[in-house]
Amino acid sequence: MSRTITQERASAVRLSTVSKRYANHVAVDRVSLDIRPGIIFGLLGPNGAGKTSTIRLMLNLMLPDEGRIEILGKPASDPSLVNRLGYLPEERGLYRKMEVRRVLRFLARLKGVATREADRRIDQWLERFTLTGAGRDWGSAKIEELSRGMQQKVQFIGTVLHDPELIVLDEPFSGLDPVNAQAIKDTVLDLRRQGRTIVFSTHLMDVAERMCDAVAIVNRGRIVLDGDMRDVKAEHHGAARVAVTFDSGSGDQAQAILADRTLVAEIDHHGNHLEITLAEGATSQGLLERLVAAKVSIARFDRLEPSLHQIFLQRVGASGVEAGMSGHG
Repeated sequence: MSRTITQERASAVRLSTVSKRYANHVAVDRVSLDIRPGIIFGLLGPNGAGKTSTIRLMLNLMLPDEGRIEILGKPASDPSLVNRLGYLPEERGLYRKMEVRRVLRFLARLKGVATREADRRIDQWLERFTLTGAGRDWGSAKIEELSRGMQQKVQFIGTVLHDPELIVLDEPFSGLDPVNAQAIKDTVLDLRRQGRTIVFSTHLMDVAERMCDAVAIVNRGRIVLDGDMRDVKAEHHGAARVAVTFDSGSGDQAQAILADRTLVAEIDHHGNHLEITLAEGATSQGLLERLVAAKVSIARFDRLEPSLHQIFLQRVGASGVEAGMSGHG
């Protein structure tokens, strides 16, 4: 279906102090990013933060007011980049009266794929996304006859059909049911394993947290945080938190310990499962020792890393969370 890419060491995407203004509104404010090849990179933040504008600048769909953009080692304006890039825009749009195969063949031909090769790839992708088989061939259906999830899968196929080296996805999971969203996620992970670079924007931070190798968080046109996921989390410990699951009936034995405010600051209850924020100066080891000494039967005890959503709140505060942003996908 796809060839494996051997990535060079040069950056896949590099933005240097890039800005874009619309009248009195600064959509992108001196943004600098360096995305290495062969990873999944998440451009995160609330709706209206400047993610889509950053993507359009990256893809040379509009010009920056200042700054420099390089894609795959070339200026973003270099025409030779066109067939090396794949873009799924936030505003979905397919020719509704055309048959699926004709739409995909047309998109492939625009990217320089010969008709016979395009048809071979189309059949493989339709099968992969279960759009053929079980007695039905959705490839022969008109776009308007497909469900929204099917249409989105077809548009995703059109984005990757020409084997691009850099794939840019703007809110790729928006509006998808869990089954179709998982199909897209699995495919994105597979493309990374083949060596592709994937950049996607989302306001669903838990989705990015599970998928991304590196992230940048955008707020009001500015990068407020960026780096490898592991480093981002290591730098934002905050209050120590642990997850504890008690064996059935043993939680009552722990009540006196959990009520000690020199040890426990806050508890989020989920039946026998608790998420505990430790008091300042307290340690997870100290809590565990107290529970063991009290002979509390523990099924699970784990330190919790801060979520990306919590990290965002640390950086910009609750006032930075605009409508449409969510910690849950």
